Amino acid sequence: MSNWRNQALSLAGIFQGATLVERLAKTGTAPAEQLTAAVFSLLQQNPENCQAVYGGAEKLLPGLRASKELLSNRQHPEYTDSLRYVLSILYLQRKLWKKQQLLQLIDERLEKAQLQSQHFGLGHENVFANLAGIYSDTLGSFRFRIQVTGDVNFLQQPRIANQIRAMLFAGIRSATLWHQLGGRRIQLLFQRKKLIATIEALLAEYEPSDDA
Repeated sequence: MSNWRNQALSLAGIFQGATLVERLAKTGTAPAEQLTAAVFSLLQQNPENCQAVYGGAEKLLPGLRASKELLSNRQHPEYTDSLRYVLSILYLQRKLWKKQQLLQLIDERLEKAQLQSQHFGLGHENVFANLAGIYSDTLGSFRFRIQVTGDVNFLQQPRIANQIRAMLFAGIRSATLWHQLGGRRIQLLFQRKKLIATIEALLAEYEPSDDA
């Protein structure tokens, strides 16, 4: 798989995490399969390739659709805050990249979270709470914080707050992968057409056909 395709997939992972944050914050719910796919990506320590991080490119279809829409138009009625979350995630990931001790701590704690997920399952609230705790203890130590906007009744519920932090964490994971693959924020400005074309090719390949 070409580097552009891998970059597009990891970028879709960032957008998918961001849109899940927005949905959770505003509606209090999000598709379970997308939440567990994000958790799965966080717990892959030594993946064979980019697709293996997510358990298959088809798991990123919502993120591919969202990234195509927001890169093309920079707005979408369902995702008014998602692009801001994407840019914030990319910024925070760059800050984290310079902190090797924090990165090592995250790796160590994610290893334990992986064992926990094997016991409880990827979608269990204990797993979300653990991942949210790792996010708060590490990325929460930075002066820059990602400001999540939504319905205060949802944001104040511990279960939803944990899911939101876990999705931000998954976004950071995808941003790290994107960075490792050579992805840079400047590409979102000057190479958008190439990214969009690659995303469209992936959608054509992995979206279910009407004939299926």
